[in-house]
Amino acid sequence: MNQRRSFLKSSAMLASVIGAPAVIKSARAATVPGTAPPNERILRLYNTHTGESLRSIFWAEGQFIPEALQDINKLLRDHRNNKISAMDPQLLVLLDRISAQYGSHPTLHVISGYRSPETNEKLHENTPGVAKHSLHMEGKAIDVRVPGQDIAKLHKIAMLQKAGGVGYYPDSQFVHMDVGRVRHW
Repeated sequence: MNQRRSFLKSSAMLASVIGAPAVIKSARAATVPGTAPPNERILRLYNTHTGESLRSIFWAEGQFIPEALQDINKLLRDHRNNKISAMDPQLLVLLDRISAQYGSHPTLHVISGYRSPETNEKLHENTPGVAKHSLHMEGKAIDVRVPGQDIAKLHKIAMLQKAGGVGYYPDSQFVHMDVGRVRHW
């Protein structure tokens, strides 16, 4: 595992040195495009507000990879004030399970990940439907879409997981998912 972590760190550093927009996390992920071996969990994320993207194996050999979690937390930061918070690893596992349902781990477009309390308060005051005590503030919620896919399909897949809250926003083209209590709207 230490050898693997060393490889992951050097890959991330190399990508940053050459200015690569995406962070590639594993040589083994190249075995079949878009898939990860059964003992790994993978995410492909694109932040619609910052233009940043990453492809990350965040769980391997029975454990979460701290460096990968840090990269994901940075990408999912509050884009309004650049505040970073730890995202709940179970939310990432949920996203992995959902993206695997598409067969190729497509890139999930992130509308909202972490929200600082200040941002959430402003949104709550000015935007209908934003919860005063949103799970986004705890790193337990995310709003996403899969480009080129029907938003109703993503909603159905999320509902079948029974892993937390699911909000369906077809007019805005995203689905809210969280790892709070099971509910839907």
